[in-house]
Amino acid sequence: MNARQEILARIRRAVAGAPEVEIPRGYRTHVTLEDPVGRFAERVGDYRAVVHVVPAAEVPGRLAELVAGRRMAAPEGLPWLEAVRGAAAELILDGPGLSVAELDRVDGVVTGCAVAVAETGTIVLDERQGRRALTLVPDYHLCVVQAAQIVASVPEALARLTPTSPLTWVSGPSATSDIELDRVEGVHGPRTLEVVISA
Repeated sequence: MNARQEILARIRRAVAGAPEVEIPRGYRTHVTLEDPVGRFAERVGDYRAVVHVVPAAEVPGRLAELVAGRRMAAPEGLPWLEAVRGAAAELILDGPGLSVAELDRVDGVVTGCAVAVAETGTIVLDERQGRRALTLVPDYHLCVVQAAQIVASVPEALARLTPTSPLTWVSGPSATSDIELDRVEGVHGPRTLEVVISA
């Protein structure tokens, strides 16, 4: 008998004959916020992301301003693709032939999101935003979040997601700290996150 088996055997002996206990599962799954868009903008801004809240009709124009003259990558099917294509110096669509080296040479990536969490300032990306490499290799990520995609809490976000889909949860620009708490950005993903909230 190894140590693990011995420990488990002791636990079984200790609880033998104990009554069954029902474990309450009344977790909080919904939070009411007066202004989820405002809370999300505040929280994602706390993570040092650049945030723009614009009316839906102005999103294409704002994207055009932000990508002007840049070499950008994007997933196919992005609703604002034509605005980006018209303003970017070059637009590269994600695909199986696009290598990490090619992604490293673009100025940034523009995507949408699957859902965003107001309480945590978190953006969740799924397969519709392209491969993970698309949003992790370029140094700049421009993400469009629609007001209807913002939920108050993480449980509400989970309810909207497909559990079998690969997901990337983003809370601000990529950052890490060493033991002396010196912050370094851009180690595990984009150094700059810019968020356009379509209100």
